[in-house]
Amino acid sequence: MIAAAHAEDPPSEHWPQWRGPHANGFSSTANPPLEWSPESNIKWKTPIPGRGSASPIIWGDRLFLLTAVDTGVQPELQDRGDEPRGSLEPTASDAAPHADAPPEDADAEPNIHKFEVICLDRHTGDLLWQRTAREAAPHEGMHATNSYASGSAVTDGNRLYASFGSHGIYCYDLDGKLLWEQDLGDMKTRLGFGEGASPAIHGETLVVPWDQEKNSRIFGLDAATGEVKWETPRDEPTGWATPVVVEAAGRTQAILNGYKRSRSYDLETGEVLWECGGQVSSAIPSTVIVDDLAVCMTGFQKSAVVAIPLDATGDVTDADRVAWKSTKGAPFVPSPLLYDGKLYFVKGNTGILSCLDARTGEPIINQKRLKGIGDVYASPVGAAGRIYVTARDGTTVVISDGDKVEILATNSVGEPVDASPALVGNDVYIRGEQHLFCIGAE
Repeated sequence: MIAAAHAEDPPSEHWPQWRGPHANGFSSTANPPLEWSPESNIKWKTPIPGRGSASPIIWGDRLFLLTAVDTGVQPELQDRGDEPRGSLEPTASDAAPHADAPPEDADAEPNIHKFEVICLDRHTGDLLWQRTAREAAPHEGMHATNSYASGSAVTDGNRLYASFGSHGIYCYDLDGKLLWEQDLGDMKTRLGFGEGASPAIHGETLVVPWDQEKNSRIFGLDAATGEVKWETPRDEPTGWATPVVVEAAGRTQAILNGYKRSRSYDLETGEVLWECGGQVSSAIPSTVIVDDLAVCMTGFQKSAVVAIPLDATGDVTDADRVAWKSTKGAPFVPSPLLYDGKLYFVKGNTGILSCLDARTGEPIINQKRLKGIGDVYASPVGAAGRIYVTARDGTTVVISDGDKVEILATNSVGEPVDASPALVGNDVYIRGEQHLFCIGAE
């Protein structure tokens, strides 16, 4: 749950976090286009320097995006003042490798990177401001399909919060003035795969997940100052899930998925309110709130979907203490979409779609392949009776919301996509490998 929109700002003008205004991929007000291509219905496209899979977020007329720019400078060369290898001012051509690229060499020392926060005019794509949050060499490598800017920004309409994980958490006003920064140290991720979780904001608390191979934690930071309000240890290995905050059962809960346990934390104190086992490894999908249930899912090699009552207390792992469970078709990287009481998600990272009744777990669509969709990292989004599923090659299939797979359109932006789309007004915003696209009917 995110802070309410300003009274003068209509809700349709906001997509304040990577999963939208309700943290579930759904917009009740957007009416995005049905069809597009690299030559049609592209209102604008703006080159984005460097590399990142952070999703665009939007508040009113402003769009915010995070990226990491490889300067080409090796740390030892910077120290000696030697001539660097490559350009000092990388452009959008310095993009992510394709999905079939080999993993990066874990023993190779990364170059100096610039960790950038970018603000664009959402109507024109023009740059409003850009800030270098930090310039440093990452302390560890990453998987070839990851980036050093994979976590998305979040805003409450007053401040913008940008987490680069080990490279700091930063808070700006919406005009780009730095208000505070916080360094929580370096994370050590599984096999050096890298980081990617986004923070969550509610009221005056910024919730920051910190799952790594040792000493995992979750932090509650003071949103106005960046100071640590609370810090709670987590018995978890590396994870990439983003927390969700909800007011329910007379308390404000920050819910974070994990391999060993899905857990709810008291937002004021960090105390564990409830926990539930039953997930599988590599926890990435974020929790979705369905009325009085928290639905958590993981899908690496096996599948687990568990619906947990928000009024739970203590350990509720036993089957008779959860609302429902499923062991089929869960996602690995993408998070689910909640649309009109239905959960839409893909199996693993594939184009195999499932839809469950969100209250009961009963299947509505049982693992149907979407024609034209291959590997998927982006999370599905939905509005105006339509579901948008975007593959890593840049193809988006649009299907109707319903009890069967009806493909309405198959579109492409012409370049790879890992970030999740944002839906605002009559437009859809898609971050590709090299550009940010604003797509709307011409």
